[in-house]
Amino acid sequence: MTDEPTAYRSGFVALIGRSNVGKSTLLNRLIGQKIAITSSRPQTTRNRILGILSRPDGQVLFLDTPGLHAARSRLNKLMVEQAREACREVDLILWLVEADRPVDDEPLVAEALQQSGAPVVLVVNKCDLAGPAQLMPLLAAYGQLREFAAIVPVSALAGTGCERLVEVILGELPEGPPYYPDDQVTDLPERFIASELIRERLLAHTRDEVPYGAAVQIESFEEDPDRDLVVIRAVIHVEREMHKRIVVGKGGSMIRRIGQEARQAIEGLLGVRVFLELFVHVQPGWTGSDRALREFGLLGE
Repeated sequence: MTDEPTAYRSGFVALIGRSNVGKSTLLNRLIGQKIAITSSRPQTTRNRILGILSRPDGQVLFLDTPGLHAARSRLNKLMVEQAREACREVDLILWLVEADRPVDDEPLVAEALQQSGAPVVLVVNKCDLAGPAQLMPLLAAYGQLREFAAIVPVSALAGTGCERLVEVILGELPEGPPYYPDDQVTDLPERFIASELIRERLLAHTRDEVPYGAAVQIESFEEDPDRDLVVIRAVIHVEREMHKRIVVGKGGSMIRRIGQEARQAIEGLLGVRVFLELFVHVQPGWTGSDRALREFGLLGE
């Protein structure tokens, strides 16, 4: 007697949680490729990012969302609304929390979960940083907050528990066909990912010196197949002249370092040589301007 074939499952899964809990790191780990930038700074993710995991038994469409936080600026309010909107559109929600922190009964997260109605899997990240004596009471305490489809400890950085998490996710998704070809890992254009890789290096090297009023805009992205080369011209927009001086650095040292590391990362993404030109432009108050947010791809038409 032969076993019946497993039904193919597919659906959308939102990753939500506070800022800086490891959502982008987990997304990159699950799909096996870097499409979302990571940083130790909160509110790194600004756009809703789609990551596609294809397996013989199903296809998972992950939506990495900006962290839920008390937003004040126009930009941050847009980020939070993206996360809430994602929760209303998906088949399953992954609520990401940290094993090395107390129970996070975050009201903004609770509100987003209540508005959704989709089943929720609690993903306890950084489980490698907590021993059983700390982890087991934490899992029990979270279990008292609300009903979960499952509670799965993982380490997004090390990969621990991630295969189990994928199995749980596929078990919760409805039966259905794949949405994308098996070899596609995102719907994001290459120029968007290139701009994010530049912003990642900017965040890594300026940290608290340059706050969140920095954006990267790709002005041109030209392919030269004959020379196996891509020529990219990008502008880093900042809100203050002092921030421009920091990004440029003494004698242009900082902008060269950012550009060199970003170029290497983009070459790894595209698989071709890259010539990258970076410029810095001061645009006061852009984080509160709908026109600028739209121009930088942070606000829909």
